[in-house]
Amino acid sequence: MTPLDLAGYLTAVLMTVVALWRMPAALWGDEEDRRRRALWGCYAGFAVALWTKTEVVRIGLNNSAVTDLAVLIKHYTATVAILAILSYIVAIYGSYPEEGAVPRHVRFARFVQHVAAKASVATLILLTVLFFTVVDRSQPSDRFVSDHAGEWGATLYMSVFYLYLGAASAVCAFQWALATADARRRHLRIGLGMMTFAMFIGVGYTVSRTLFLWISVAERPGETFALRFDQVTEAAQLVLFAFFALGASVPAFAAGARRARLWRAQVRLHGLWYELMAAFPDQPFDPPASLGRELTRFNVPADLRVDRWAADIADAVEKLRHYAPEGLLAAARRAAGRDTAEPVRAEALTDAYWTRAALLAMASGAPARGAAPVAAQQAADQDGEVARLVRVASAYRTVREERARAVLADAATTDGEPSVCGGV
Repeated sequence: MTPLDLAGYLTAVLMTVVALWRMPAALWGDEEDRRRRALWGCYAGFAVALWTKTEVVRIGLNNSAVTDLAVLIKHYTATVAILAILSYIVAIYGSYPEEGAVPRHVRFARFVQHVAAKASVATLILLTVLFFTVVDRSQPSDRFVSDHAGEWGATLYMSVFYLYLGAASAVCAFQWALATADARRRHLRIGLGMMTFAMFIGVGYTVSRTLFLWISVAERPGETFALRFDQVTEAAQLVLFAFFALGASVPAFAAGARRARLWRAQVRLHGLWYELMAAFPDQPFDPPASLGRELTRFNVPADLRVDRWAADIADAVEKLRHYAPEGLLAAARRAAGRDTAEPVRAEALTDAYWTRAALLAMASGAPARGAAPVAAQQAADQDGEVARLVRVASAYRTVREERARAVLADAATTDGEPSVCGGV
């Protein structure tokens, strides 16, 4: 097995993995989400096409009852995949009102898709006719382009396919280059940039191969040169597919990373949230449950659940202010200062001490009164607030009950009141 054949297997596996990964969302997702279905159709079509190019499948099909069958199947599936790409380009632009201005690049993409739908049917019919009539298939081929270099029938057949493939690659490169320039999110720019690069390779691939075939008709090349040219352009196409598969998956990887961060945030916030909700059971929408049960509540998206927990914690802290002694914040800061000199850690520990001590004060029967001071929150956005609460929750797990009682006693003494935690 040559390195090129091994790379062919790896690329086919990569595209197949991506197709299987995206299949559930495409088949069972929102009926109106055409983007996922179009993109999955592209992955699936190219995955089949790539498998027909691998050594074992290629040789097996080419030596079957239909000589060079791998070539025809590859071009069938690639044509369908290209049509799916063009459908994806239109779908990502969304819908526009019937009456109103539609951007020029969107109108162009819609026109291309409309033409491509008819062109793909014509291409498939013409490829089939040419394959069974003018292509010399007296002997099975291994490398179709190099084996048939100089033959006008095979050149005409391949030119039809390359015309369709090259035009689609040029459209995709143009549209995705525009989208890359307009993308604001970094992961989207990276993904679109990789896909744009892949399409530029596709344009170069089709142009170079078409020129090679027609030049070969005028002057037949040597077998060594023809094979070398076929291998170099084949390697370029494998690079194309690798960049395309990875680029189209970058946004999904980013979304998966975000889901993982949200999952970790739930795990870290649960202990603090659960204790506060147990103290104020009427506050949450649903009764607080164990971590395992909360993580398997699939009726609520993870980002919404984390935001809700952050709001629940903030509301509970606001209620606890009416049970906390006036000097609890200062006492919590002193305790945190004794534990650490690191400012961020001390801030989280202050909130943790304050919260646990306030819960003890409430549980001991302290009467509700005016709101006691609480540390000022300085998070710039919701993500920053969740990150702050995660630090507080981590610190909260390290605060022992006896330490919280000592902080509460310190606060009560500072206020000139008898300690309320002795009877707990």
